[in-house]
Amino acid sequence: MLWAAGIFLLTFTLSLAIFGVILLLLPARYFIDDRKFWSGRHPLIRLLGLVGKNLLGVALIVLGLLLSLPGIPGQGLLTVAVGAMLLDIPGKHRPVRSIVKRKGVLRSLNQFRAWFRRPPLVVA
Repeated sequence: MLWAAGIFLLTFTLSLAIFGVILLLLPARYFIDDRKFWSGRHPLIRLLGLVGKNLLGVALIVLGLLLSLPGIPGQGLLTVAVGAMLLDIPGKHRPVRSIVKRKGVLRSLNQFRAWFRRPPLVVA
C-alpha cells in the first residue's frame, strides 16, 4: 500500500511539474498570435521540437490511460490532459482559449507566471 501512495505522489508531482514548465514556456501572446510556437527557428530545430513535443504528448496520454485503470495508482486524467496539451490537434486552440479566458483561470495562470517573473498571458 505504501508503494501505491508513492507512485500516486510521484505521478501527480510529475504531471504538475510538466504543466508548470509548459505554462512558463508559453509566450505572453500565445493565445492571440497565430504564430506557431517553434516559428522563427532553424527548420531542423523546428522539426525536431515538433516531433519531440508530439511524442512526449502521446507517451503521456498512454501513461495517463494506464494510470486510469482500476488498481493502478496515479493521476491518470491529469496526465492525459497534460499529454493532450502537447499534441498538435487541429481545432485544439479554440477550446483551450475559451477555458483560459475565464477570469479565475487566467488570474491563477498569471499568478503562477508572476512567481517566476514571466509576463502575464494576454487573451483577446
